[in-house]
Amino acid sequence: MGDCISNGAEGRQPTLGDIAARAGVSRSSVSRVFRGQKKVSDENRRRILEAAHELGYVPNVIARKLSALSGRTLGALVRDPANPAYGLLLQELQVAAHRQGYDLVTMSVAPGKCDDRQLDSLSHLLGLGVAGLIVSTGDLASELLLPFSERVPIIRAGRPEPDALIPAVSFDAEHAGKVLAEAVVKAGHTKIAVVRTCPEVSFPEYTRAQATIAEIRKQGLEPFIVDVKFDSGEAYVVPLIKSGAITAVMCPTDLRQLHYLRVCQDEGISVPSHVSVTGCDGALPGFDIMGLTTYSWPVRKLATGAVASILELIDAYGEVEKPTPWVQRKYQGQLVPGRTLSPPNES
Repeated sequence: MGDCISNGAEGRQPTLGDIAARAGVSRSSVSRVFRGQKKVSDENRRRILEAAHELGYVPNVIARKLSALSGRTLGALVRDPANPAYGLLLQELQVAAHRQGYDLVTMSVAPGKCDDRQLDSLSHLLGLGVAGLIVSTGDLASELLLPFSERVPIIRAGRPEPDALIPAVSFDAEHAGKVLAEAVVKAGHTKIAVVRTCPEVSFPEYTRAQATIAEIRKQGLEPFIVDVKFDSGEAYVVPLIKSGAITAVMCPTDLRQLHYLRVCQDEGISVPSHVSVTGCDGALPGFDIMGLTTYSWPVRKLATGAVASILELIDAYGEVEKPTPWVQRKYQGQLVPGRTLSPPNES
């Protein structure tokens, strides 16, 4: 679809890029002028209108309306919305976007390592003309997002960004690991297993586990580290529980915690009498009634921050006169005491 129609002698349709080049401004400034937006200086507006007149540019009303519609739409990629943590985040992102007058178009991918499907989903969202992308998936490398960031503003939501390649708002994994480890050690546990998901499967789970391990070691203890991918390592952990080698299992998500509670029930292991089990997320419906010991993320606060940040990036995108903000924000949650953690039974 063309940006305009032309009465020029050359017969070629002048584009917004042609006007930007003639006026010496960014393409986004030209777009704002013809959308009727006010975020352009008076001088730049004058230069843009003069350049458009010289080039014989006549705005296409239909194209302008469609462009305005897509300009109020954000794209979001969410991994496994069946997972309560991702499902809750998606819900809050939609609420936050609508509050700002934007629609949120979402695509999701099933659990498992599927970079190609995730990249295809992002390409599809770009094809819909979204104004910016919110990526909420824990296993997609930042390097793979860089080409998309050259086309539209993009931000991660939920996943830490240690290399600062992509703007990000994330949960404070270090704080979560520290608080949970302190609670377990304070309860009297010295023989602790930490389930650590490999970073290629879930970088957020990996960072939580790493923070937990670091805090346990800071307390002068050495944990049993159980590295997993899509399983939860129970084949290794259950014999340790039965032998008394460990008295606590720390999981990086509540779903893994629930898995261990089921395994313990099947194996005749009482929680927390024989072993304490902790999780992290606080997103499961009724987790407080179930008595899970976990760490609850401020999902609504993060979603609100993610939408506000992507709109800030969109506002500055392509503006030569306005520096693009760099976003790296973390949000802390809080410990939720529950019935799955108690002092070890040494009898």
